[in-house]
Amino acid sequence: QVQLVESGGGLVQAGGSLRLSCAASGRIFSSYAMGWFRRAPGKEREFVAGINWSGVSTHSADSVKGRFTISRDNAKNTVYLQMNSLKPEDTAIYYCAASEYQFVTLDSDEYDYWGQGTQVTVSS
Repeated sequence: QVQLVESGGGLVQAGGSLRLSCAASGRIFSSYAMGWFRRAPGKEREFVAGINWSGVSTHSADSVKGRFTISRDNAKNTVYLQMNSLKPEDTAIYYCAASEYQFVTLDSDEYDYWGQGTQVTVSS
């Protein structure tokens, strides 16, 4: 079992930045690929960014490419999402997830563990 706890969400003005953190406990963190997803009001959950077990390989959705960066620190059992140049359309609940697959995957069905989510609100 892996427990995931997100933090760092909040209210920010358009153009601002936030850094989300996801702390993991339980089984060996470094053996999992990690991902960030989000769900905006009235919309389906969507992939935001993913990172493989070592941190060497990452992938971001086109909507956030160049603005969001995913990273991980296996010594701290933590994955991060640095969000810059935030837009009102980035408003959503952001979830981190862990996949036993180890490699970056965009498919939410391939993630085995999920956090409770953290709210990000971007005002215009």
